[in-house]
Amino acid sequence: MPPSRRGALPPGAKGPPSQDSQAPCAPPAAHVIESRSAAETWALGERLAGALGPGLVVALVGALGTGKTVFAKGIVAGLSATQEATSPSFSLVNVYEAAFPVYHLDFYRLAREEDAESLGLRDYLDGHGVVLVEWADRIPGSLPEDRLEVTLARTGDETRTLTFRGFGPRAERTLSLLAGD
Repeated sequence: MPPSRRGALPPGAKGPPSQDSQAPCAPPAAHVIESRSAAETWALGERLAGALGPGLVVALVGALGTGKTVFAKGIVAGLSATQEATSPSFSLVNVYEAAFPVYHLDFYRLAREEDAESLGLRDYLDGHGVVLVEWADRIPGSLPEDRLEVTLARTGDETRTLTFRGFGPRAERTLSLLAGD
């Protein structure tokens, strides 16, 4: 009988996972900002606008009344759009002209994710403008992998928590600009 080797596995046992195995990735680090008013939420949108460029998708997530539209209005104002942003809840899509197009989509009324595709979502994701998607959690499979996700949560009558996560290299760079890294 051959001598046993230290660390040898018994017959039929599996070794550690190989380098090629697909281990689940940790979620991206979060950057959390507290807002004490609608005006501060608007101002945070304006601040983020300075870090945005064509081709970036900003996925806005949060319950009704948490400030997604206020934040989006701040972004549109910060991009110096030629008109003031309004909620696209009924039109589903508003387009604003700035240095580059700003596409503001609201998917609250969508019944199925496929409805976003039938509205031409892919056309807005072509990279020519910034895309703001309210109720982005309704279309998770349709969002690009590289996106900035902002989750808004009510913490009081006027206060909100905005949690920013960058999914992908471009979104992570944008988030680092916002965080001042």
